[in-house]
Amino acid sequence: MGRYADPLALAFADRAGVVRGRRALDVGCGPGALAAELAARLGASAVCAVEPAPAFAAAARARLPGVFVARAAAERLPFASDAFGVVMAQLVVHFMADPVAGLREMGRVCAPGGTVAACVWDFAGERAPLSTFWRAARDLDPAVRGESDLAGVRDGDLASLCAQAGLRDVRPSSITVRVGHGSFDEWWEPFTYGVGPAGAYAAALPAAHRAALRERCRQLMPAAQATLSSSAWTVVCRL
Repeated sequence: MGRYADPLALAFADRAGVVRGRRALDVGCGPGALAAELAARLGASAVCAVEPAPAFAAAARARLPGVFVARAAAERLPFASDAFGVVMAQLVVHFMADPVAGLREMGRVCAPGGTVAACVWDFAGERAPLSTFWRAARDLDPAVRGESDLAGVRDGDLASLCAQAGLRDVRPSSITVRVGHGSFDEWWEPFTYGVGPAGAYAAALPAAHRAALRERCRQLMPAAQATLSSSAWTVVCRL
């Protein structure tokens, strides 16, 4: 996902209006794509991040030694109220145990006049980087649910969740990024690592079923497609 997360982070930070002079928090930072973009704009000392997964938190610390990275979930942020001017969550809301509580916490630690922003891939509209994978999985097994039922993955979801969390001046939009792949094998390889819902699903399959899934993905990919477009739903809230 990092191949898509890096260009998304650049566009997401632009959409949120991130400018030097503010202190920022990356909620659910993963290995650090958004935190790296925030550090480049604001300076590493002005950026904090939280991540509940030990491996991702360690990866973010290694990638960004000047950024403070805490082990914590979005629903219980270990910071004082009004501590940040910008609080962002990239590709995280749909993984929160309680998205409304997580967004409410983001609002709590954001100072008056600050910005809370979140984005999630458009899984419901099948415009996500993983949409081809899940479409192929459902072709082989209609019972597969994929990620299209998660919070925030369809038009209007994020705005509704923000309203429930008490956030005001909610501005929804979408962002599209284009990412190049040298070959189908290059596109498929990340699914073999067992990371994330798609990787875990592929890793749990019997070898024959996994091979059939790979072949179905190949059939669904546009011929000689080198660049794929993916879109994310976005909200920016001005406090």
